[in-house]
Amino acid sequence: MVRLPARAPHGYEGETMSTLRVLTLNIWNRLGPWDERLAVIREGIRDMSPDLVGLQEVIEIPGFTQADAIAEGLGYHTAYGIANPYGEGVSLGNAVLSRWPIESRQVFQLPSGGTDENRSMLFCEIASPHGKIPFFVTHLNWKLHQGVVREEQVQEVAARVMACAPIEGLPPILVGDFNARPDSAEIRFLTGLQSLHGKSVYCADCFEQAGEGPGVTFDGIRNKFAEQYHEHPRRIDYVFVRGPDTLVRGKPLAARVVFDEPKDGVFASDHFGVIAEISI
Repeated sequence: MVRLPARAPHGYEGETMSTLRVLTLNIWNRLGPWDERLAVIREGIRDMSPDLVGLQEVIEIPGFTQADAIAEGLGYHTAYGIANPYGEGVSLGNAVLSRWPIESRQVFQLPSGGTDENRSMLFCEIASPHGKIPFFVTHLNWKLHQGVVREEQVQEVAARVMACAPIEGLPPILVGDFNARPDSAEIRFLTGLQSLHGKSVYCADCFEQAGEGPGVTFDGIRNKFAEQYHEHPRRIDYVFVRGPDTLVRGKPLAARVVFDEPKDGVFASDHFGVIAEISI
């Protein structure tokens, strides 16, 4: 399994700087060979040792979630936020794995734009040694022609992030499967490159600022689990951070695509993941 560089990032020799390692992965619920995929995901997380993990397409059954299965024995705290209820205590949603205790949890439903999809954002306050980290995980509508719905959703996401994490304390981190390319209106809005309905915000796209190459995270050419969708390879999974602030907290230091190679012929998911190091 591929590792990021050691935690003393390039360009900061001689300076004391704490870093946070953040991973995002859409785990593709229980589709495909789940038991084999679970082993690949757990091995990757053990090897990469992220501090915070945001997961999408997580199945909950009464009293247990796929996030709990992933975290078992790895020492992570978990939280789950429902997006789509299926009935009888079964649902689909987003989840957080945290190296440190999760002090609070909130779930915000996102606009559906009249579609039949239910999407949400999970917000957790993480009690880290650096202070409280505002951590958000989301998953937007997936259909290629639903950009206008995703535009509504990112505006709600941005409003909730600002309300939960005003410009004080540690910069908020937002991760997830946005189902939108970097040049889309949705992502351009989040990264401060265009306004929507007279509003503008700014988050740093960690891979854009600190990664290399195209950063493709959904690739039906390389990943057999994504092949069935016949979609063009593209980058749709992100780690964002609102920073850096005046103390240089929230600066992307390194980023790369992960889970992009099979283990014994099995990929972790139909998506690849993204891991980033952020100053804190």
